Amino acid sequence: MVSLTMLKGREKFNLHIGNYQKQLLKGQTPKSATLVKRNDGSFYLNIQLESEPPAIPDTDDVLGIDVGRTDIACTSKGEKFSGQQITQTRDRYSRVRASLQKKASKGTRSTRRRCRQVLQRLSGRERRFQTWLNHTISYRLTRTAKASNQAIALEDLTGIRERTNELPRSKTERRRSNSWAFYQLRQFLTYKGVKFGVDVRIVDPRYTSKTCHCCKVIGNRQGKKFECLNLKCGWVGDADENGANNIATLGVIVNNPRGSEVMSCSLQDVVLRATKSPLRTA
Repeated sequence: MVSLTMLKGREKFNLHIGNYQKQLLKGQTPKSATLVKRNDGSFYLNIQLESEPPAIPDTDDVLGIDVGRTDIACTSKGEKFSGQQITQTRDRYSRVRASLQKKASKGTRSTRRRCRQVLQRLSGRERRFQTWLNHTISYRLTRTAKASNQAIALEDLTGIRERTNELPRSKTERRRSNSWAFYQLRQFLTYKGVKFGVDVRIVDPRYTSKTCHCCKVIGNRQGKKFECLNLKCGWVGDADENGANNIATLGVIVNNPRGSEVMSCSLQDVVLRATKSPLRTA
């Protein structure tokens, strides 16, 4: 039961909650809550509970995660989360919105009214699906790292939309790139890391997708394929998995003393080594 202050005084309401919520509230003393009204007119009460997060253990074992559009996430262990489903869903909603907007601007009065009603009903579905998918992926990644006593390393992709939008691309590719919710996935991983006691580290993204994780020489990436140009190495494989391994390597040294300087010097050494190593023409 919850007591709320109304215009005519305080009223008590029974909470319609399940056993999971009852277990969370058992023995707790909530100090704050937010009353939320949904679009359908129903009311929800978001109750805030205080708890002590588990201690984050020190570890040199890091799970590197490379995020992208083709694969939403690829780990240094080879686990992948395909982005095909979210791409198809976004394309479908884009076609539906374009068709309804066209009819709403050129149809009869009743047609325009029905189109606006359908657009309002569809509003938020695509966003909620993306949120659910990022929650699912971040939960699985966090539980995997927790079970293996690993930290999680991610790239700092701040400003990537501005950089990619400068490239010549089609309208469809621009829309797909701008609707990519990679920052939301990073936020979910961060707070789930606090909840489960997993350290989340953010690393410099430069050269992570262009460097061979075996010999640290700049290689050739074409789409999903990466090929090392060092004749002594010659590693060929999945580009995202290669990038995830490089991210994991940077995640190990990012928290060391003089970590940023060491990381910067390592990247400079990679470039210098690439210019001096025997290379094979692409």
